[in-house]
Amino acid sequence: MTASPKYPLIAIAGPTASGKTALAIAIAEALRPHGEAEIVSCDSVAVYRLMEIGTAKPSLAERARVPHHCLDLYWPDEPCTAGDWARHARTAIADIRSRGRLPIIAGGTGLYLRALLDGLAPAPPRDEALRDRLRSRTGPHLHRILQRLDPTAARAIHANDIPKLIRSLEVTLTGRTPQTEQWQIGRDALTGYSVLRLGLAPDRGLLYDRINTRAAAMFSLGLLDETAMLRDRYGDQCRPLGSLGYAQAMQVLRSEIPLADAISAAQQGHRNYAKRQLTWFRREPDMHWLKGCGGDAEIVTEAGRLVTKWIAA
Repeated sequence: MTASPKYPLIAIAGPTASGKTALAIAIAEALRPHGEAEIVSCDSVAVYRLMEIGTAKPSLAERARVPHHCLDLYWPDEPCTAGDWARHARTAIADIRSRGRLPIIAGGTGLYLRALLDGLAPAPPRDEALRDRLRSRTGPHLHRILQRLDPTAARAIHANDIPKLIRSLEVTLTGRTPQTEQWQIGRDALTGYSVLRLGLAPDRGLLYDRINTRAAAMFSLGLLDETAMLRDRYGDQCRPLGSLGYAQAMQVLRSEIPLADAISAAQQGHRNYAKRQLTWFRREPDMHWLKGCGGDAEIVTEAGRLVTKWIAA
């Protein structure tokens, strides 16, 4: 018996502000004469409702041009893990496929993309006593411990992202094996799809200029007001308010730093995050790297050739 042909699936990855959404929309619209495409967002903060400005979600106009999935899945006080998102994404992809359309994954959260395509091993259960002990340590201290126990995980997590540091250490310590090694065991990989991985890698100077401009624009567009609304509804300890942009806005609202310093810190934080994203995605197999931004005409053309060839194969 001949095996059934695999269904094409496009995954667009890259650092923040590199134009992943722009490229996904351009590809979807270019394919329209031959068949529709729909986009599945792969962003760990865009899954939360009410968080618009600080997440740089696709605009309503962009969503009207091409259908988007996996945005606004949870309220900000609800937890969402990589496994949770992957289940939503797999459901969305199956639905898109059932209607004969092309799924395009677009986003910069590397762990989420890995959970979708490669699957994640079952994680050890939560250990509240261990969590309480870890919460008594500072972010940099937790990061140093993680660097010693699981250097690969430490490279992917910022020293100030305490919730992720605690979970990574919890999995490593309770499982008695580095978290990143546990990921290799018992994975439930996505099957039935032929995946084309496109990675955006703009010139670093250009990328940093785009990051600086976008981070500053978030504040001018009302990030402080959005953050204040979220704080008032969900409290200071609401986990998504610790993400980049929102964390600096919270410092302004608490009168800890002036606005100019918050903008500068957000810009630096996003630049550091971009470096970690590129390090992560460069370890991913079979990535076709595009040396530019997603909205550049030559990048759209190059990606279009790759996609057309991939679908025809």
